[in-house]
Amino acid sequence: MDTPAAEVDIDEALVRSLLLEQHPDLADRELRTVTNGWDNVILRLGDDLAVRMPRRQAAAKLIEHEQRWLPEIAERVSTAVSAPVRIGRPGSGFPWNWTVARWIEGDRAADASHASLRRIATALAEFVRQLHTLAPTDAPFNPVRGIPLAVRSDAVDERLASGLVPDPPLIADAWHRALVAPVWTGGPVWLHGDLHPANILVRGGGLAAVIDFGDVCSGDPATDLSTAWLTFDAVGRASFCAALDYDDATWARARGWAILLGTALVCFSADNPSHLAIGLHALEQVLLD
Repeated sequence: MDTPAAEVDIDEALVRSLLLEQHPDLADRELRTVTNGWDNVILRLGDDLAVRMPRRQAAAKLIEHEQRWLPEIAERVSTAVSAPVRIGRPGSGFPWNWTVARWIEGDRAADASHASLRRIATALAEFVRQLHTLAPTDAPFNPVRGIPLAVRSDAVDERLASGLVPDPPLIADAWHRALVAPVWTGGPVWLHGDLHPANILVRGGGLAAVIDFGDVCSGDPATDLSTAWLTFDAVGRASFCAALDYDDATWARARGWAILLGTALVCFSADNPSHLAIGLHALEQVLLD
């Protein structure tokens, strides 16, 4: 299956019109589309800013979550994050909120070798440690992140039966072992919610930033810890895990989350080779442990 279709056409002309209406001091900057993702279109605005536009209704609320909470999260973590610097509202026929954020230079970790990513393992672990503090009661709830794995069991079973997932009996066995791990009994912590290497930037061999907080929410930290399999090879994973103080049950659930997210990337990225590669890597790594 492919990336979900956009529900509204977004181009430079639309964004320019919105800037003229709401942020005219930015409207004469150079503007160019950088990427079209599952949920958002990203445009570069001049040298130092980016515009983040939701491309479908499901993403519109996620932008609002970023606008509300990411400035506070940015104060809590030492790693750069894509916090908004301007808020955009509906206008010019565009129905949802949108964001102007600081442009952060760097390359996607998804485009780097896994051997080179070993160098960011402890830095990414420190970002996770700083992020995973108790979240307030009004933190966003995400129905597909931070929740007990069992809630998503039917979805994983469907993917395993799709014919798209490699080694389905072995992945199914690993998934069922993760399902029996004790559930999270601590309080809900802040989660990035989608901590895979396409949302991690590297620069000069180090960690440059963590971006795309659309799935920010609270819940079980195991969701974010799945990046141990999504992002790293065995050597990098060992460094990442050693730098964090979580019990065996949490790491077992994290392995389950790597399967949950990895199977999603494999089954829904027919037109996105990068995401497909991340999913296949995660499932390969799960079977190594």
